[in-house]
Amino acid sequence: MPKFRPKDWDFRVFGATASGGQHGWSWDEFDALPRTRAVADFHCVTKFTIPDNEWEGVSGPAVVELAPPHPDVTHVMVWAEYGYSANIRMSDFLAEGTMFATHRNGERLSPDHGFPIRLVVPHLYAWKSVKWVRGIEYMVKDRRGFWEERGYHNVADPWREQRYSYQEDADESPPL
Repeated sequence: MPKFRPKDWDFRVFGATASGGQHGWSWDEFDALPRTRAVADFHCVTKFTIPDNEWEGVSGPAVVELAPPHPDVTHVMVWAEYGYSANIRMSDFLAEGTMFATHRNGERLSPDHGFPIRLVVPHLYAWKSVKWVRGIEYMVKDRRGFWEERGYHNVADPWREQRYSYQEDADESPPL
């Protein structure tokens, strides 16, 4: 697990931004952003679900409002410590309940659950809910993240059991 150093920590939004520049927040600035709450299940690709988690954090739409994307953006790459990444469609990033969570069930996230923030995308499998997030990259075309490059499904909808890349439709598969 990465060591959290609040004075060195920052959160960045970069890539195809509307302004062409980067946006960033220190830990104190990010932690002071407006919060939202959502109650949602958490789906693991290994076929278990943890129901009714109460998440609290900064919503995807709030980040987009503060750091607008270029109109051509279709996907985001979520970047975490040690270069870990996961790609998601912009529609999933903006979906109700998607947030950069700081709390679960009323408690700050623990380090093993992604402290200080993890992305939570309740309607997708948990590998898309990246731990130890440090930033997002706006993208005008899709490309695979860490697990997607290693054979996991590009979309990850648990209701359609989208676990592995061999299950993908042609329109769900960016070039390798």
